[in-house]
Amino acid sequence: MSALGIIAGGGRLPGDVAAAAQAAGREVFIVALEGYAEPEVVAPYPHQSFRIDAVGAMRQALQAHGCRELVIIGPVKRPSIFSLRPDAEGIKMLARIGRAAFGGDDGLLGAVLRVLGEDGFAVVGAHEILGGALGKAGLLSANAPDETALADIGRGVEVLKIIGAADIGQACVVQQGIVLAVETVEGTDAMLARVAAVARPGPAGVLVKLAKPGQERRADLPTIGVETIRQVQNAGLRGVAFEAGSTILANRSLMIEAANAGGIFLLGVEP
Repeated sequence: MSALGIIAGGGRLPGDVAAAAQAAGREVFIVALEGYAEPEVVAPYPHQSFRIDAVGAMRQALQAHGCRELVIIGPVKRPSIFSLRPDAEGIKMLARIGRAAFGGDDGLLGAVLRVLGEDGFAVVGAHEILGGALGKAGLLSANAPDETALADIGRGVEVLKIIGAADIGQACVVQQGIVLAVETVEGTDAMLARVAAVARPGPAGVLVKLAKPGQERRADLPTIGVETIRQVQNAGLRGVAFEAGSTILANRSLMIEAANAGGIFLLGVEP
């Protein structure tokens, strides 16, 4: 079995994927993207840091470590095309990607995966390595949503179908039927950080997180974890609804424990 290459953005999931692969008897090699991958997460595993535009160097390192399968995991803010300093192979890749480099995130990601496939790499989803990482439908927490919260979840699903189809974001916050915030390029945590300032009196709001229509499931599936619960509490919200079968639950048991301790509900929905 070939070694697993992990292209690591932020958060703890790259380390979780590496640990799961090693537990299954696979060697791993992590490409740690500078400015995104957390040093303490990748430190226990064979790894090397690269600029996000050093495509040629990444490819050579992955091939040198015998990687034929890749996992792309962890948040990465898409850089401005004007800030890139690609190496020679990076320039060639940008040329092969073409217009998708200037389009939405989903189009760019799909083009990158297509080019990697043409180069002999097989990109697999993190959930395929983690096993059982996708959340299922139903209530995971001791706390349950009431009728007001369920109505807010329904409203959030309607909103996300619209902004997801436009490749804008995967999450929104709804309170008493009012959309307080939608996720854009800043990410879920930054969106949650600005919710408290616009919250209304009365029953608290909910976070709703769904995959975009036509989401590329091999990378960039919605993810929630313990940090999400902490941010939800800080924002004064009372629950999280996520898309069942399309959301990675990071450190599921710890996340549920944190939700129960904080009076937060966790609900898998099938929109």
